[in-house]
Amino acid sequence: MTDQWWVNVRQRVEVAGAGPAGSKVFGAWGHRWIMEDPLTQDELAELEAQMGVRLPQEYRVFLLHVGAGGAGPAHGLFPVRRVQGRWRWEGDGADLADLSGLAEPFPRQGPDPELLTDVLAQRPGEEDFDAVEDFDDAIEAWDERWESVMFAPERTAGAIVICHLGCAQREWLIISGSHRGTIWSDCRVDDVDLAPLLDDEGLPMTFARWYTTWLEAAERTALSMP
Repeated sequence: MTDQWWVNVRQRVEVAGAGPAGSKVFGAWGHRWIMEDPLTQDELAELEAQMGVRLPQEYRVFLLHVGAGGAGPAHGLFPVRRVQGRWRWEGDGADLADLSGLAEPFPRQGPDPELLTDVLAQRPGEEDFDAVEDFDDAIEAWDERWESVMFAPERTAGAIVICHLGCAQREWLIISGSHRGTIWSDCRVDDVDLAPLLDDEGLPMTFARWYTTWLEAAERTALSMP
Protein backbone atom coordinates (compact mmCIF):
# COMPACT_ATOMS: atom_id res chain seq x y z
CA MET A 1 0.00 0.00 0.00
CA THR A 2 2.82 2.40 0.82
CA ASP A 3 4.35 2.00 -2.66
CA GLN A 4 1.13 3.23 -4.27
CA TRP A 5 1.77 6.72 -2.93
CA TRP A 6 4.72 7.02 -5.28
CA VAL A 7 3.43 5.62 -8.57
CA ASN A 8 4.43 8.06 -11.34
CA VAL A 9 5.40 10.76 -8.79
CA ARG A 10 8.83 11.30 -10.31
CA GLN A 11 7.27 11.69 -13.75
CA ARG A 12 4.66 14.08 -12.37
CA VAL A 13 7.40 16.25 -10.89
CA GLU A 14 9.16 16.37 -14.26
CA VAL A 15 5.95 17.33 -16.07
CA ALA A 16 5.15 20.04 -13.53
CA GLY A 17 8.65 21.45 -13.79
CA ALA A 18 8.28 21.72 -17.56
CA GLY A 19 4.82 23.27 -17.25
CA PRO A 20 4.05 26.76 -18.59
CA ALA A 21 4.00 28.24 -15.08
CA GLY A 22 6.52 25.94 -13.40
CA SER A 23 8.72 28.85 -12.40
CA LYS A 24 5.82 30.41 -10.47
CA VAL A 25 5.68 27.61 -7.90
CA PHE A 26 7.06 28.86 -4.61
CA GLY A 27 10.62 27.69 -4.07
CA ALA A 28 11.12 26.45 -7.63
CA TRP A 29 14.05 28.81 -8.09
CA GLY A 30 15.76 26.90 -5.27
CA HIS A 31 15.19 23.26 -6.20
CA ARG A 32 14.83 24.03 -9.95
CA TRP A 33 12.58 20.99 -10.28
CA ILE A 34 15.62 18.72 -10.12
CA MET A 35 15.06 15.34 -8.51
CA GLU A 36 18.11 13.38 -7.42
CA ASP A 37 18.47 9.73 -8.35
CA PRO A 38 16.81 7.20 -6.04
CA LEU A 39 18.97 5.25 -3.64
CA THR A 40 19.75 1.62 -4.33
CA GLN A 41 18.77 -1.03 -1.82
CA ASP A 42 22.43 -1.32 -0.82
CA GLU A 43 22.76 2.44 -0.33
CA LEU A 44 19.62 2.58 1.80
CA ALA A 45 20.88 -0.33 3.88
CA GLU A 46 24.20 1.45 4.36
CA LEU A 47 22.44 4.70 5.32
CA GLU A 48 20.24 2.97 7.90
CA ALA A 49 23.16 1.01 9.28
CA GLN A 50 25.13 4.22 9.78
CA MET A 51 22.17 5.93 11.47
CA GLY A 52 21.36 2.89 13.58
CA VAL A 53 17.67 3.12 12.77
CA ARG A 54 15.18 2.06 10.13
CA LEU A 55 13.70 5.11 8.43
CA PRO A 56 9.89 5.60 8.36
CA GLN A 57 8.38 3.38 5.67
CA GLU A 58 6.84 6.10 3.49
CA TYR A 59 10.11 7.98 3.38
CA ARG A 60 12.31 4.96 2.73
CA VAL A 61 10.09 3.89 -0.19
CA PHE A 62 10.30 7.44 -1.55
CA LEU A 63 14.10 7.25 -1.39
CA LEU A 64 14.05 3.97 -3.31
CA HIS A 65 11.45 4.78 -5.98
CA VAL A 66 11.31 8.57 -6.39
CA GLY A 67 14.58 10.18 -5.40
CA ALA A 68 17.07 10.96 -2.66
CA GLY A 69 15.80 14.55 -2.48
CA GLY A 70 15.34 17.62 -4.62
CA ALA A 71 12.09 19.10 -5.90
CA GLY A 72 9.56 19.29 -3.11
CA PRO A 73 7.78 21.52 -0.61
CA ALA A 74 9.04 25.09 -0.19
CA HIS A 75 12.70 25.25 -1.25
CA GLY A 76 12.88 21.52 -1.80
CA LEU A 77 13.32 18.22 0.00
CA PHE A 78 16.77 18.03 1.58
CA PRO A 79 18.84 15.42 -0.25
CA VAL A 80 20.60 12.66 1.63
CA ARG A 81 24.09 12.08 0.25
CA ARG A 82 27.22 10.11 1.00
CA VAL A 83 30.04 12.60 1.60
CA GLN A 84 33.53 11.26 2.23
CA GLY A 85 32.09 7.86 3.07
CA ARG A 86 29.44 9.14 5.52
CA TRP A 87 25.76 9.77 4.90
CA ARG A 88 24.14 13.06 5.79
CA TRP A 89 21.26 15.33 4.83
CA GLU A 90 22.21 18.60 3.18
CA GLY A 91 20.31 21.88 3.32
CA ASP A 92 19.84 25.07 5.29
CA GLY A 93 19.57 23.90 8.91
CA ALA A 94 20.15 20.20 8.24
CA ASP A 95 23.00 20.31 10.76
CA LEU A 96 20.50 21.07 13.56
CA ALA A 97 19.69 17.36 13.67
CA ASP A 98 21.83 15.02 15.75
CA LEU A 99 22.41 12.14 13.36
CA SER A 100 24.16 10.11 16.04
CA GLY A 101 20.96 9.91 18.07
CA LEU A 102 18.25 9.22 15.52
CA ALA A 103 17.27 6.01 17.30
CA GLU A 104 16.42 8.05 20.41
CA PRO A 105 12.66 8.66 20.52
CA PHE A 106 11.34 12.10 19.74
CA PRO A 107 9.63 13.37 22.94
CA ARG A 108 6.44 11.35 23.42
CA GLN A 109 4.20 14.38 23.88
CA GLY A 110 6.34 16.57 21.70
CA PRO A 111 8.36 19.44 23.19
CA ASP A 112 7.43 20.32 26.78
CA PRO A 113 5.20 23.44 26.68
CA GLU A 114 5.22 23.86 30.46
CA LEU A 115 8.97 24.45 30.50
CA LEU A 116 8.65 27.16 27.88
CA THR A 117 5.77 28.73 29.79
CA ASP A 118 7.87 28.86 32.95
CA VAL A 119 10.78 30.52 31.17
CA LEU A 120 8.45 32.95 29.42
CA ALA A 121 6.95 33.95 32.77
CA GLN A 122 10.43 34.85 33.99
CA ARG A 123 10.94 37.46 31.28
CA PRO A 124 11.98 40.69 33.03
CA GLY A 125 9.87 43.79 32.72
CA GLU A 126 11.31 47.25 32.19
CA GLU A 127 9.34 48.54 35.17
CA ASP A 128 11.41 46.32 37.46
CA PHE A 129 14.61 48.29 36.80
CA ASP A 130 15.70 51.81 37.62
CA ALA A 131 18.39 51.95 34.97
CA VAL A 132 17.94 51.12 31.28
CA GLU A 133 21.34 49.46 31.23
CA ASP A 134 20.31 47.03 33.99
CA PHE A 135 17.14 46.15 32.08
CA ASP A 136 19.12 45.59 28.87
CA ASP A 137 21.51 43.25 30.71
CA ALA A 138 18.59 41.34 32.23
CA ILE A 139 16.86 40.96 28.85
CA GLU A 140 20.08 39.75 27.24
CA ALA A 141 20.51 37.12 29.96
CA TRP A 142 16.88 36.07 29.60
CA ASP A 143 17.20 35.81 25.81
CA GLU A 144 20.14 33.44 26.26
CA ARG A 145 18.12 31.34 28.69
CA TRP A 146 15.12 31.31 26.34
CA GLU A 147 17.19 30.20 23.36
CA SER A 148 18.99 27.51 25.37
CA VAL A 149 15.62 26.01 26.32
CA MET A 150 13.83 26.54 23.01
CA PHE A 151 16.68 25.10 20.96
CA ALA A 152 17.83 22.38 23.37
CA PRO A 153 19.01 19.41 21.26
CA GLU A 154 16.91 16.92 23.23
CA ARG A 155 13.75 18.63 22.02
CA THR A 156 14.41 17.38 18.48
CA ALA A 157 15.90 13.99 19.31
CA GLY A 158 15.00 11.30 16.81
CA ALA A 159 14.23 13.74 13.99
CA ILE A 160 15.83 15.24 10.88
CA VAL A 161 15.35 18.58 9.14
CA ILE A 162 14.06 17.93 5.62
CA CYS A 163 12.85 21.28 4.34
CA HIS A 164 13.62 25.00 4.60
CA LEU A 165 10.72 27.44 4.24
CA GLY A 166 12.89 30.55 4.31
CA CYS A 167 13.72 33.04 7.07
CA ALA A 168 15.04 30.20 9.28
CA GLN A 169 11.67 28.41 9.34
CA ARG A 170 11.99 24.68 8.73
CA GLU A 171 10.19 21.35 8.83
CA TRP A 172 11.28 18.11 10.50
CA LEU A 173 10.56 14.46 9.78
CA ILE A 174 10.26 12.40 12.94
CA ILE A 175 12.33 9.23 12.66
CA SER A 176 11.82 7.55 16.05
CA GLY A 177 9.20 7.49 18.79
CA SER A 178 5.41 7.65 18.87
CA HIS A 179 5.35 10.49 16.29
CA ARG A 180 7.46 8.47 13.83
CA GLY A 181 6.78 9.30 10.19
CA THR A 182 5.05 12.65 10.81
CA ILE A 183 6.12 16.15 9.81
CA TRP A 184 6.60 18.94 12.37
CA SER A 185 6.79 22.67 11.80
CA ASP A 186 9.72 24.63 13.27
CA CYS A 187 9.13 28.38 13.56
CA ARG A 188 11.17 28.81 16.72
CA VAL A 189 13.01 31.71 15.13
CA ASP A 190 9.72 33.61 15.55
CA ASP A 191 9.21 32.30 19.11
CA VAL A 192 6.58 29.83 17.87
CA ASP A 193 7.21 26.36 19.23
CA LEU A 194 7.58 23.11 17.34
CA ALA A 195 4.20 21.71 16.31
CA PRO A 196 2.89 18.84 14.17
CA LEU A 197 1.56 19.68 10.74
CA LEU A 198 -2.10 18.67 10.45
CA ASP A 199 -4.15 17.71 7.41
CA ASP A 200 -7.63 19.04 6.57
CA GLU A 201 -9.14 16.56 9.01
CA GLY A 202 -6.90 17.66 11.85
CA LEU A 203 -4.77 14.51 11.73
CA PRO A 204 -0.96 14.53 11.89
CA MET A 205 0.47 14.76 8.40
CA THR A 206 2.73 11.89 7.41
CA PHE A 207 5.58 12.20 4.94
CA ALA A 208 3.57 10.83 1.99
CA ARG A 209 0.61 13.13 2.61
CA TRP A 210 2.95 16.08 3.08
CA TYR A 211 4.77 15.49 -0.18
CA THR A 212 1.80 14.62 -2.37
CA THR A 213 -0.22 17.55 -1.01
CA TRP A 214 2.60 19.82 -2.15
CA LEU A 215 2.80 18.10 -5.55
CA GLU A 216 -0.93 18.43 -6.19
CA ALA A 217 -0.83 22.15 -5.39
CA ALA A 218 2.34 22.61 -7.45
CA GLU A 219 0.72 20.90 -10.44
CA ARG A 220 -2.28 23.23 -10.29
CA THR A 221 0.05 26.23 -10.47
CA ALA A 222 2.70 24.89 -12.83
CA LEU A 223 0.32 23.45 -15.41
CA SER A 224 -2.00 26.46 -15.53
CA MET A 225 -1.89 28.58 -18.67
CA PRO A 226 -0.23 31.98 -18.27
